[in-house]
Amino acid sequence: LTLPQFVQLMDNFVGEDISLPIVKRLTAFIKQEYKQTEEERKKQLEKVQHMSHMAQRKQLLEALFEKWDSSACGSLDLEEVLAVLRTFKGGMGEEVLMKAKEQLCSQYPELCRVGKLSQKAFQIFLELIASKFPDNEDETIDNLMRFLTTSVERSVEQSHTKSLQSSARWKWLQDIQQAAERSVTSMEPVYKAMIKALSQDMEAHGNHETISAYIALLEENQLSAEQGQVLLRYVACTADNAPHVLNQALHRDMKGVSFAAIDQGKPIYVPRVQLHGNVHFWNSARLVDQSTGSFLVLPLYDAHWRVFGVLGLDTLQEYEKSIFQIHEITFYEGVCHAFSKAYHYICMQENVLQVAVTALDWLYPRTPSIQAVTTYLVASGKDKDSALCKVITTDNTGQKEIHSPPVVLLREENLLRDYLFKCTESSEVTLTSVYGEYHIAVPLHDLSRKTLGIFDISIGQQKKLPPGEQKDLQKMLKMAQAACSEILQRSLEETEPTQVLEAERVANVRRAGILFHRFMLQELRECV
Repeated sequence: LTLPQFVQLMDNFVGEDISLPIVKRLTAFIKQEYKQTEEERKKQLEKVQHMSHMAQRKQLLEALFEKWDSSACGSLDLEEVLAVLRTFKGGMGEEVLMKAKEQLCSQYPELCRVGKLSQKAFQIFLELIASKFPDNEDETIDNLMRFLTTSVERSVEQSHTKSLQSSARWKWLQDIQQAAERSVTSMEPVYKAMIKALSQDMEAHGNHETISAYIALLEENQLSAEQGQVLLRYVACTADNAPHVLNQALHRDMKGVSFAAIDQGKPIYVPRVQLHGNVHFWNSARLVDQSTGSFLVLPLYDAHWRVFGVLGLDTLQEYEKSIFQIHEITFYEGVCHAFSKAYHYICMQENVLQVAVTALDWLYPRTPSIQAVTTYLVASGKDKDSALCKVITTDNTGQKEIHSPPVVLLREENLLRDYLFKCTESSEVTLTSVYGEYHIAVPLHDLSRKTLGIFDISIGQQKKLPPGEQKDLQKMLKMAQAACSEILQRSLEETEPTQVLEAERVANVRRAGILFHRFMLQELRECV
C-alpha cells in the first residue's frame, strides 16, 4: 500500500462519525499489534530494491533511446542497432542476435517489415538478448546498457547547436502528447500542437520561409464504393490551406501520391513538384508549371504498425527552389510518431467513455436506489497535478448528459469534491457524505493501477445500497474495469487483439461498448 492508499483504507474502515479518542485508540492498537518477521522484512526490502532498480533502468533506457534517436524521429533503425550489438563483448555471437531478432519478430511481425524499433520494442529486444546469455539476466541487461550508452556517445558526436536542436525538438514532440493528456477527448488541441511543432521547427531549424502541412486520416468510403473502399479525409492543416484543404476527401482514383505512401508504408518525397506530374492540387490557383517547391508525404502508423493516415508537407508557397533537408525529414517522422501516440490516446479515452455509457445503461434498470452517477476522466492539470474532467452526468431515471467539452475540476477550486481527488491519489474506493448525501467514488484503473477515471455514485441519504443492488453495482464495476483493461492492453500491444463476439468482427467495427457485454457474457458462461 502506498501512503494515500493506506490512509484511504483506514478512512473507509473508521467511517465519518467516529470520535477522535477512538481513532487514537485504533492507531495505538495498530502500532502495538503490527509485527513483521525478519523474513517478511527481508522480502519487503528486496521488493523495494528491485522496484527501485527497475525504475532506474527504465530511466536509463529512455535516456539511451533519446540520445541514440538524436533526430527525434521516435524510432531506431533495427539494422543499425544490430550492427552496434554485434560488437558487444568483443563480438556477440550472430546466433544469439538472430534468435533474439526472430523472437522479437514473431511477437511483433510488423517490426521486421518496417525495420524500426520503438522505445518499447527496443527495451524488449535487449531483454530477449540478455535472456540468451548464461549470465545473470539483470546483470547482462545492465552491461548491455552501459556498452550501448558508451557506443552511442562515441558515434553520436553532436555539436552544441545540434544538441540544442535535438533538445528543442524533443520538447515540441512532448508538447503534442501533453496536449492530448490535457484535452482528454478532443483532437483539436492535438492538431494545434502538431502544427505549432512544425512551425516552430521551420522557424528555428528549417531552410524555408513558409511550409504548408496537413493531416489526412483513412476512413471507410460509404458514399462512392466505385472509387475505392477507403478515402483520405483532411482533418487538420496550416491556416493558409484551410479554405482549400480542410474536410476534403481524396479517393484512390484521384491524382496524388498519398495512397502510394500508404500502400508502401514509406515516406514519398517529391523534390520538384513541377517535374512530377502526379501531385494533387486542392488550390486551383496554383499552377503545376509554376510550383517550384517540394512535397513530402509520410505515413502515420498505429500501435500495430498499420498505416491509418498521412502527414503531408510542402514548400509550394516559396518562389525560390526549396527542398527538405534530411534532418527535417527525420524530425517529421518524429512528429508522425508523436501524433500517432496522441491520436490513439484520445481514441483510448473515447473508448473508455463508451464503456462507461454502456455500463451505466446496464446498471440503471437494476439499481433504483442510485440517485445519480457522475463519470470523470483524469487529465493533467496545472503543475503536473491531476485534474478531473466531468464527461457524463446520469440522473435517477438513467437519462445521460454527455459533457462536450468536459467540465474541468481543479482540486483547489472544489473543496467539497476533495473525496474525488483522494480517490484519484489512492486509486481506492472512497466513501463520504456531502450535505447529507452519501457518495461512493469508485476508480477505474489503468494497467499500472493508476486512476484512469472515476464513477461518483450518489445513493442519497442511505448509507448503503440494498444487497441485490449492491451486488449488481459490483458486477457492473467489475465488467467495466475488465473492458477498460482490455482497451488499454490493445492500445499498448503491437499484436492483433482477440475478438470473442461476432459483433466485434463485423465490418471491422470494434466498438468499446461491446467489450462490456462480452465480459458480462463470459462471466455468465462461467457461472453456468
